[in-house]
Amino acid sequence: MEWDTKEAVKRWDIHAEEVTSRYTSQGDLSREVLLNPVLLDFVGSVDNKKVLDAGCGEGYLSRLLADKGADVVAVDYSRKMLEIAKKRTPKEYSIEYYYGSCEDLHFLKDETFDIIVSNMVLQDLSDYEKALKEMYRLLIEGGLFVLSILHPCFSTPGSEWIRNEDGKKLYWKVDRYFDEVAFEQKWPVTARSGVLAFHRTLTSYFKTIKEAGFILEGLVEPKPSEEMIRTYPYFKDDLRMCHFLVFKLRK
Repeated sequence: MEWDTKEAVKRWDIHAEEVTSRYTSQGDLSREVLLNPVLLDFVGSVDNKKVLDAGCGEGYLSRLLADKGADVVAVDYSRKMLEIAKKRTPKEYSIEYYYGSCEDLHFLKDETFDIIVSNMVLQDLSDYEKALKEMYRLLIEGGLFVLSILHPCFSTPGSEWIRNEDGKKLYWKVDRYFDEVAFEQKWPVTARSGVLAFHRTLTSYFKTIKEAGFILEGLVEPKPSEEMIRTYPYFKDDLRMCHFLVFKLRK
């Protein structure tokens, strides 16, 4: 089946309430434990910086950045997610929320932002090449782009935990790595039809990032800290494989 961004948006609108029902001020646990420490380290100081949260979802990261002094503009292609984000954002926050896909943000002016953060978004877009070009267009010269995605080497159309009869995790299976196709994720776990991901190889991501004009300054495969494992012991399995990949890019 040929799926596109429109279908991805439809899935997110359907699942928005369920997905975000477990969010705290730090997002979900995967974001709190694995992604946020790397994202915030890469972003650094945002005080008095113009920041775009490209694909903001329910807005937790926008609020974290605003708390650190950033002037935040946030966009998302799910109207339901934006509705939730606006409801969860106190009036004292001056975050500007806009409806739009990162594939086409024509309503935002060239070279507007000091920093762009796109957290777990690019794999949700069928035209990721266009999205990367848009991020380049919107950044000032020398601007910073911090990008997180599903790790393409582990999150493939055939990847999953293989378990024994007792449900114990034996190993993480990876399959169909070179098939650059859209596939249904098994998430939310209770859903009949999960959200979509558009799989690309690491080579394709790197090539497209380079062709868009970005310079790679940093790359991290997030893993749980010892402190986080003590707090959330089940994250010890994230030392056996890697769910995410985070890029630090410069225009």
